[in-house]
Amino acid sequence: MALFGIFGRKKKDKEDLDKGLQKTKEGFFSKLTRLITARATIDDAMLEELEEILIASDIGVETTIKIVDTLKKRVAQDRYKNAAELHSYLREVILELLQAETPPPPEGESKPYVILVVGVNGVGKTTTIGKLAHKFTAEGKKVLIGAADTFRAAAVDQLSIWAERAHCPIVKQQMGADPASVAFDTMSAAKAGDYDVVLIDTAGRLHNKVNLMNELSKIKRVMQKVFPYVPQEVLLVLDAATGQNAYEQAKQFMSVTEINALALTKLDGTARGGVAIGISEQLRVPIKYIGVGEGIDDLQNFDRQAFVDSLFA
Repeated sequence: MALFGIFGRKKKDKEDLDKGLQKTKEGFFSKLTRLITARATIDDAMLEELEEILIASDIGVETTIKIVDTLKKRVAQDRYKNAAELHSYLREVILELLQAETPPPPEGESKPYVILVVGVNGVGKTTTIGKLAHKFTAEGKKVLIGAADTFRAAAVDQLSIWAERAHCPIVKQQMGADPASVAFDTMSAAKAGDYDVVLIDTAGRLHNKVNLMNELSKIKRVMQKVFPYVPQEVLLVLDAATGQNAYEQAKQFMSVTEINALALTKLDGTARGGVAIGISEQLRVPIKYIGVGEGIDDLQNFDRQAFVDSLFA
């Protein structure tokens, strides 16, 4: 029964991923198909058209140039001239560009596994935390949420609703409280309650980088008073629908704190899914989670092979 459940989950994830990438595929691959159909050989003119298609898909200029240059070298090396080979070439190159997931933490530094969640307001940060809490709880893990975004009026209330939906406790204080104090209380509660996973929300402000950097540094310092090795993961949440703006946000956050994982939300509502490729390749940070719907179950672990397979299906 459990085995059937695993296969059922994988099938649903694949269906959700295919559906979530539908708009991206309609935009990108309809153009790619027309390009391949219209030309018999891979030549400079064809690669120039491909470059325009890739840029229009929000893959990004730098990553697009890298893809096209790699294709040129591969065509020259393998001496293929058939345009039908382009589909296979492109698939291989994109898979290579997507960053592999970071390895798990060393034994003894994995409990509690603490995820510090960052991102600007409006990208789906609170929703992502709620979905992660549900996901880990469904896996049988004991989960605790820390509401350290104390500057936005609705942040704590929204997170409390998600915590209730995910059936996990939340540590919170009044609006305007010191975020580091909330983080410390959360870690203390995690230690006392022997929690497996801790999710800590942070304020999504980028208008003052110095204040944000100081705030995140302080949060980390107070957490490490309880567990010296946390957080194991600093997860940056980005909205795929914003295209290249998501990439710019990521660069700004990386200028103030270390980021070692990405969550890309709202893939199902945009034709800009190609941004996943550019962001992962340019930032050298793996995408760990993707949002492919509004339901509490619609957050998937990012599988780069499954992503490419769905994209090119």
